[in-house]
Amino acid sequence: MAEGWRWKLCRYVVAVMMVLVAFPEGRLVLAEKKGGHRNAYVAMMYMGTPRDYEFYVATRVMMRSLAGLKVAADLIVIASIDVPARWTNALRFEDGVKVVSVKNVDNPYKNQANFNNRFKLTLNKLYAWSLIDYDRVVMLDSDNIFLQKTDELFQCGQFCAVFINPCIFHTGLFVLQPSMEVFKNMLHELEIGRENLDGADQGFLVGYFPDLLDRPMFHPPSNGSQLNGYYRLPLGYQMDASYYYLKLRWSIPCGPNSVITFPSAPWLKPWYWWSWPVLPLGLSWHEQRRQTLGYGAEVPVVLIQSVMYLAIMAVTRLARPNFSKLCYRRPEKSVSCFQTLLKLTAMWLILAGYIVPFFLIPRTVHPVLGWSLYLLGSSALLSVVINAFLLPVLPVLVPWLGITGSLAVMAFPWYSDGVVRALAVFAYAFCCSPVVWNSFVKVMTCVQTSLEREAFFPRLGESPQPEFTKLY
Repeated sequence: MAEGWRWKLCRYVVAVMMVLVAFPEGRLVLAEKKGGHRNAYVAMMYMGTPRDYEFYVATRVMMRSLAGLKVAADLIVIASIDVPARWTNALRFEDGVKVVSVKNVDNPYKNQANFNNRFKLTLNKLYAWSLIDYDRVVMLDSDNIFLQKTDELFQCGQFCAVFINPCIFHTGLFVLQPSMEVFKNMLHELEIGRENLDGADQGFLVGYFPDLLDRPMFHPPSNGSQLNGYYRLPLGYQMDASYYYLKLRWSIPCGPNSVITFPSAPWLKPWYWWSWPVLPLGLSWHEQRRQTLGYGAEVPVVLIQSVMYLAIMAVTRLARPNFSKLCYRRPEKSVSCFQTLLKLTAMWLILAGYIVPFFLIPRTVHPVLGWSLYLLGSSALLSVVINAFLLPVLPVLVPWLGITGSLAVMAFPWYSDGVVRALAVFAYAFCCSPVVWNSFVKVMTCVQTSLEREAFFPRLGESPQPEFTKLY
């Protein structure tokens, strides 16, 4: 009986080996069943800018959103070797992303007159051409929002990109066919100093593919086959956020409305908490983050700051008499200079009350939490000034109320278009300006009045002496 089972097992092993010899491609089929794909979505991470953490968070959100769309492709991040291990481990084990560690490409254009240092390492994108295990790669910047699956891009040719600018294609999303020959040639072009208009990846690639503007528009074949050659991608694959702000809706007739990009100033990227309601699309990115990555990293900081601000408000209220004595203690000399100094101190403290909380808030927190924490923090710091200088509450808080009102005006969801919204914000600011100026004048008047009555406050360490009127 045992010999019969051994004979059956031997025949099974021989049959499997014959299949593998006759059909070597069977190994690829097995690899695909384990999760491998022929194509990939690729992003890039490097260190050396003041916004490294923000781009790390943005990359994770984008990759998780692509996974949520169930794209039929691998997700890869090309990370420079100095990216922290805890970040790459989070990408690998929490997000299911393949991380490719690379050495930074030396940028030969860093001494150009028009060079922006924040683009110093963007030439790391060229490593995408070295991913020769894949048929096609879609290279992405981290500031993309995917509205729907875009797997049809893998049917495009050897290089395909979108022209946001009428004459210059945008490198926030482009399709390429990996090739070590092309990759080595690109590195050679860097060594010999090929002309680069901006010193970054976009200037280099525009010069490397100079005739893309003359190429045909990409239309994915209905039979799923891959094209050869160079193609222009429809604008719907890189919808500049500024197009939205005019009509407050997407209306891109050229191709599917699939991907939003934010090629604007760095401090207007959608992941910052102040991006909404200043920019209406900021909430779209944060909604994707809420559904994918969440805000577990920022919530503890928000809670700590909230408790701190509430404690400041309570303590300053209880300590109000002592603050008043400290601020209005009569000096022995230079009375006028001292009064001027107190006025300046009061105004600077009020200004600090509006500015300091802004910079303490975690920059990638949800806008609702961010603005709520800002308003709480500014009111807490302003309460210190109000209680210390015995100022009236309403004039000091007029800018605070103005900021709250402006947020409501900008967040109003029923504007017909962006022009009406801009006019409403302008009208609100125009109407608020006189009120804010009047409150400033009142605050200065109150400070002066308090200084004039400072004789009613005893010096620190002294007790008030009773006064007697002589009748003789």
